[in-house]
Amino acid sequence: MTALSSNPHDFAARDFDYLIVGGGTAGLVVAARLSEDPSVVVGVLEAGPAALNEDAINVPDPFLRTLGTKYDWQFETIRQDGLGGRTLPWPRGKVLGGTSALNLMTWNRGSKQDYDAWEELGNKGWGWDGLLSSLRSSSRPFFKKSETMHLPGGEKQSIYREYYDPESIGTSGPVHASYSKQYSKTHQLCYDALVGLGVPENRAHQGGSNVGVWTNLTSVNPEDDTRSYAAPAYFKPNSSKKNFVVLTEALVQEIVLSQEDGGAWIATGVRFTYGNDTFIASASREVILSAGSIQSPQLLELSGIGNSRILKDAGIEVKVPNHNVGENLQDHLMTISVFEIDPSLEMTNLGAPACPYCYLPIPLATSGGMLEQLTDKIEALGLFDPDEKEILQTRFKSDANLGHFEYIFDLGNWSSYFRPEPSDDKKYASVLQILQYPFSRGSIHIRKPNGSGSNANDPATITDKPVIDPRYYSGPHGELDLEIMTQCIRFSDRLCRSAPLSDFVRSRVAPSPSITSDDDVRDWVVRNTTTDWHPVGTCSMGGRRGIQSGVVDDRLRVYGVNRLRVIDASIMPLQISAHLQATVYAIAEKGADLIREDNIAKRQ
Repeated sequence: MTALSSNPHDFAARDFDYLIVGGGTAGLVVAARLSEDPSVVVGVLEAGPAALNEDAINVPDPFLRTLGTKYDWQFETIRQDGLGGRTLPWPRGKVLGGTSALNLMTWNRGSKQDYDAWEELGNKGWGWDGLLSSLRSSSRPFFKKSETMHLPGGEKQSIYREYYDPESIGTSGPVHASYSKQYSKTHQLCYDALVGLGVPENRAHQGGSNVGVWTNLTSVNPEDDTRSYAAPAYFKPNSSKKNFVVLTEALVQEIVLSQEDGGAWIATGVRFTYGNDTFIASASREVILSAGSIQSPQLLELSGIGNSRILKDAGIEVKVPNHNVGENLQDHLMTISVFEIDPSLEMTNLGAPACPYCYLPIPLATSGGMLEQLTDKIEALGLFDPDEKEILQTRFKSDANLGHFEYIFDLGNWSSYFRPEPSDDKKYASVLQILQYPFSRGSIHIRKPNGSGSNANDPATITDKPVIDPRYYSGPHGELDLEIMTQCIRFSDRLCRSAPLSDFVRSRVAPSPSITSDDDVRDWVVRNTTTDWHPVGTCSMGGRRGIQSGVVDDRLRVYGVNRLRVIDASIMPLQISAHLQATVYAIAEKGADLIREDNIAKRQ
């Protein structure tokens, strides 16, 4: 018997203990871990196809081939005033495995302080120690539990600086993490240039500080050079279980809530469509929402949980008022500088960037006077509550050893805004400049359909794409991001003027060499900023302020609804300085343990 179902009637007729909405990065982790108990039955509903044998996903060369295809939800922001009125595409995985099937496969963690900040807000157990340990003494630590790191060795390890801390890595988890099998010459050139600029070499970048320069790890299985993502890692090994059932191409419309005698609301199941038919699936224990930072808040609102005004405007009955649903959106902003390089530099046939990654503290990228100006502006901000504001201020102190900027140097023109002439036979390299601790705060909300075929009385549905408004560079908070990004770009110029990399860099082509003043650079940033596709925070943990500042508690239970949790990147209250996937796997591993622990407590 296979866990992959193609019959919605059979699925809806099953007696599930747990129903998981979203068979993506987090959802498949939770489902696999809960199904380890043979006495429970777990159901997963995924809107996309299985695509387990899709080469465009499994063979990561070239990467990002699936963006804009049927495996991508193809979301888009609304026009952003801070970006000169531009909209940005927001790819999200619409396939079994979610965005882990589409992403760039970078495998890293944030710094200890990033996770400790979550706990400082009152979310017990969500600091670094809580994620690198476990709730049960027989269980492995959550970060380690998800990964199998393939250990480097021999001469290649020292040449390409493939270093690691043996105490911080996992060696028997479902997701494979590995160093590249080959590197271009620019790896050593860039690495040595960064060290020459005073950037420290980090030989334990998974161990609580990612600051410095180190060689990138990716979620690639080196045994067959395939992408290692949630579907082969967590679904395939469990696909023969009778208590683990996945229905793909099933679109969840809402969470079914019931209310007993005017008391608390209880999640009893979900309503979903399969083709043109509608079904109800029930869960006797819990419904777990793992639809991601865009669709988890969307589904909560469609189910009557959210800001009363927004729900009423969208034609949705208000069941649980909570103004925080869909708010607190934070994303990593990115610009890409492009340089003409010596044509002798050859690219390698790689499926993911095999290059140095650099996480740089802001004092190394800017002057002391500029840092002082930034900290004064942070102190004057009024949007954040006192605890959060204190954390943000601490992050930008002169002695804060944190990765405020991420730099990735790689061959090729990565920019969608710099377009050389078709006849141009020049070679280019790109520096990706990514702002890690954004002050911009946005939102994701439902709205009434406004298409030509819609009725004015029709309520919003899951097929109506939500309003995604990151508010990039908008307001005093966003203006601070704009200033920080302007400083971020300056360091890339210094890098490419530094030996030995400078021997192979001919000139900067984007921004144009004529762009030199801060005002001109700032204008270029507005016209060229894009997203690094790392949205978080839209169903965030409320900490000590509870429903006044969040959507879920520190056990990921939705405020005001029994038997309903959210487990995905949306629960993160503050952005981290890292790519997200390794942290999302850890969140899901911990979330599954929380569910099991709570159910053990209920039986005692």
